[in-house]
This record gives sequence, C-alpha cells and structure tokens, in this order.
Amino acid sequence: MGSVRGRIRMVDISQKKFSARLACARVRLCACSRVLKMIKENALGKGDCLAAAQAAGILAAKNTAGTIPLCHPLPVSFVDISFSFRPEALEITSVVKTAYATGVEMEALCACAVAALTVYDMAKAYDKGIVIKDLRLLEKRGGKSGVWKASL
Repeated sequence: MGSVRGRIRMVDISQKKFSARLACARVRLCACSRVLKMIKENALGKGDCLAAAQAAGILAAKNTAGTIPLCHPLPVSFVDISFSFRPEALEITSVVKTAYATGVEMEALCACAVAALTVYDMAKAYDKGIVIKDLRLLEKRGGKSGVWKASL
C-alpha cells in the first residue's frame, strides 16, 4: 500500500525474529575551555553535570518510543553513557542493547541527544555559545542486516 501524503504508519515487526541487537551513537558538545574544565571538575552551580547527563541519557533511551512517533516500544536491556573530553569539546557516547525484533539505533541517538541537552542546560549560564553537533550512529549490530559501522 502506497503512502498517502500526510499519512504515516508504523512498520509491522510482528513477524520478525527476536535477536541480540546493539547500537552505538555519539554527539559532540562544543564549549569554551573554561566551561569544559568546569564540567570536568564538577564545578557547575547546578551540581554533578555528568551524573545528571548520564541519568538523562539512560531515561531517554528507555523512553524513545514516547518521543519519536514511529519508534516501537521495546525492552531496553542495557544502556551505557560515557564521556570523553577533547580540547574543544565533550564527546558523549551511548551504547544500547536489546534482544528484540527491531534495532535500538533511535534509542542510542536519543540517549546522546538528551545527555547533551542536559549538559547544555547545566552549563548555559557560563557559556551562551555552546554548540551541540555531529550527532551520529557509529555502529549497529543484529537483525537481518548484521553489522554496520560508520566510516569515520
């Protein structure tokens, strides 16, 4: 059945096999060196920025279907949010796993996006020029398509 303009539909996954699936995503939050140092040293006025971002990213992965209209609700079995400081940016990486009939790419991307937005919220008083950029899928595994890795 063809798509009619203005009509959307959720993909039917009822016949797909459950399998182990993984997705990894990354985003960069660019800020001035003073603010990056404050984040790293846990010196922001609102509290532990990285702990808050980690919790927010985990919640975002678990609740992606409530934000992205055509995502299937799925049982997330693992989420990891990690941080890496670069001279000009904070890199946030997520890894999400499930054993289900569809992948967790959107969950990994949402986890990174919301973690970055949480850092932005907690640091915006110190740097109005913070930029969140380069949100991307790095890797996905599982399902019919097997393994895919981004060319970096």
